[in-house]
Amino acid sequence: MDSAQIEPLADTEFQRVLCVVAHPDDVEYGTSAAVAAWTGRGIEVAYLLLTAGEAGMQRPPEATRAVRSGEQRAACAAVGVRDLTVLDHPDGMLVYSLDLRRDIARRIRQFRPDVVVTGSWDVEAPWGLNQADHRAAGLACLDAVRDADNTWVFPELAAEEGLAKWGATWLLVTGDARPTHGVDVSGGPLERGIASLEAHQAYLADLPGHPAPRELLTGFTAESGTALGVANAVLFRAHKLR
Repeated sequence: MDSAQIEPLADTEFQRVLCVVAHPDDVEYGTSAAVAAWTGRGIEVAYLLLTAGEAGMQRPPEATRAVRSGEQRAACAAVGVRDLTVLDHPDGMLVYSLDLRRDIARRIRQFRPDVVVTGSWDVEAPWGLNQADHRAAGLACLDAVRDADNTWVFPELAAEEGLAKWGATWLLVTGDARPTHGVDVSGGPLERGIASLEAHQAYLADLPGHPAPRELLTGFTAESGTALGVANAVLFRAHKLR
């Protein structure tokens, strides 16, 4: 990573941010520390989860769904997020489709964010091979950002649901091997980000050998902070759309 290429994200004018991910806990692997920094400044942040994460634990899916939804609500509270939407696409079998794009575009038109955050759709991520649901979610979100701002794509959202088109200004991609911008999360935001991952207590207990949230998040945000010239940072590949 070339630290000379990483710039502070120009987020002082952000008003609404929508985070679109596949599962409960996806936002908590670093991004939630940036969310804490934003909500701490009065920015409104909403989460859209495309699945309930029901295939992620060694217990029946309905029991897992209940556990993970409760833990996600606690994770949201830790970073000041009050707007959580969980869709019912199948965990572990998320498929890029027009239906998925429509569901994301619908939420974009409802919430009207100036910033949409999603995960990388690359097969290879900095930590290894990217999971299938993550790839489908990221790519569908990329296209749904455009769909939400196109009168002639999913016209039923306007005609039948009264949702006028909406164009976001920024698309921020997490987990990209080529980050361009960063958010300083040193101090309080990082602590709240750690608390948000710790809220997934039962889920993490089902993952043998998973590092402690504090160790994990402190380590990689410190490395990212070096690239930005601060103690701790979260990095994004930032695309300014307008």
